[in-house]
Amino acid sequence: MADKAKGKMEQAKGKAKEAVGKVTGNDRMRAEGKTDQAKGKAREVAGKAEEQAKGVKDSLRGRQNP
Repeated sequence: MADKAKGKMEQAKGKAKEAVGKVTGNDRMRAEGKTDQAKGKAREVAGKAEEQAKGVKDSLRGRQNP
């Protein structure tokens, strides 16, 4: 869950940076914002995959111990 939350925060930070870059005409900041958003999305997806894997692991354990 922590990775999902961190990913969402990083995406929000990236959106803010991108917006500031657009308003100020700072292409570098705009690019950094897009990069932060991509990193955040990757972290969020990794967090979701980790949660799903844990769920599968837990369900398999439940079947082994009737």
